[in-house]
Amino acid sequence: MTARTQLRPRRHFALAAVGAQSALWRLDWVMLVAVAALGVIGTLLVWSSTRTWAPGATGLVKKHVLNLLLGAVMCGVVSMVDHRLLRAYAPMAYLVTVIGLVLVATPVGTTVNGSHSWIMLGGGFAIQPSEFAKVGLLLMLAMLLAQPAEGTDRPRGLDVAFSLALAVGTMGLVMLQPDLGTTLVLAVITASVLVIAGIRKRWLVLLTLCGVAGGACVWLFELLEPYQVARFTAFLDPGVDPRGVGYNSTQSMIAIGSGEFFGKGLFMGGQTNGRFVPEQHTDFIFTVAGEEFGFLGSVTVVALLGVVLLRGLHIAKQCDDRFGTLVAGTIVCWIGFQTFVNIGMTIGIMPITGLPLPFVSYGGTATFANLIAVGMLQAIRIRERAY
Repeated sequence: MTARTQLRPRRHFALAAVGAQSALWRLDWVMLVAVAALGVIGTLLVWSSTRTWAPGATGLVKKHVLNLLLGAVMCGVVSMVDHRLLRAYAPMAYLVTVIGLVLVATPVGTTVNGSHSWIMLGGGFAIQPSEFAKVGLLLMLAMLLAQPAEGTDRPRGLDVAFSLALAVGTMGLVMLQPDLGTTLVLAVITASVLVIAGIRKRWLVLLTLCGVAGGACVWLFELLEPYQVARFTAFLDPGVDPRGVGYNSTQSMIAIGSGEFFGKGLFMGGQTNGRFVPEQHTDFIFTVAGEEFGFLGSVTVVALLGVVLLRGLHIAKQCDDRFGTLVAGTIVCWIGFQTFVNIGMTIGIMPITGLPLPFVSYGGTATFANLIAVGMLQAIRIRERAY
């Protein structure tokens, strides 16, 4: 009896080890390798764009690597959690993000680069609750819309209305900061969940009309900040003021174009070394890739991001759980939209909105949110049917 009792812990440990080994085998390693490669490339680009002015020459690079490591830990923890458990804790995750957004509006919040979006933690570290709001809102909407109405495969009208109310409230808190770029991402997340959930066409028509009317009101009543209006003006006519409102766009295109096919080489970019492009380690990091790695390097970055998106689509397609499909599909839309806007604004086909390039740009909270999203994709991959 005693011997049998002593063997039980060993048996449970062996079963747990087998389960962990199986989970590791089921991970989407193609996606993880692509994300890791983007992180390495991003670190080189951050180093190149900050080495001449950052404290201690490598200060921001070290911080960026630390953020990547912390994000990787978060990704690993989330990937080991059953995504159906994430559904159960979705209200809590959403509530925490809303509390963070409310705290930003109090004296606890701090203004950085004209946006009152940050909470300082001390020691040079800060968090941006609006980045975590992407995850919180996504989980909450997916939870609400995952349960279809009886006898149909569409969500209930009441659930759709409640989801829209939560989304509008969240976007309103972010817009007050003001953070137009993140607000647009939250709008894309909301629209993506609704479309993937299969809401009725009349809802889509109504939402489209409301979006157009809302955009018109924002413009007519001058609700945007002057610098935000200037960004749209520069987008419509980049040559209107190349030394003023069109400066960022003009310099970013010069930097990318000067790299030609093979680039000037790491640390050899004249635009980068001269700091002609503002915020080059964050919003405009793609210009460093274009100048120093050339067209070939830029295409490599785009291809790696494409791999992440394609693998995410594959996970969403293969998932036989409605909640998992909503989460995976919406994550792809979120990362895809942010990638398109970021790269688009550096080559002049999109207005400047202050969105970082996923997995590449310098940043703490944004890096954490992106890697948590990857962790959710892995959690769905591990626990669904074999591919």
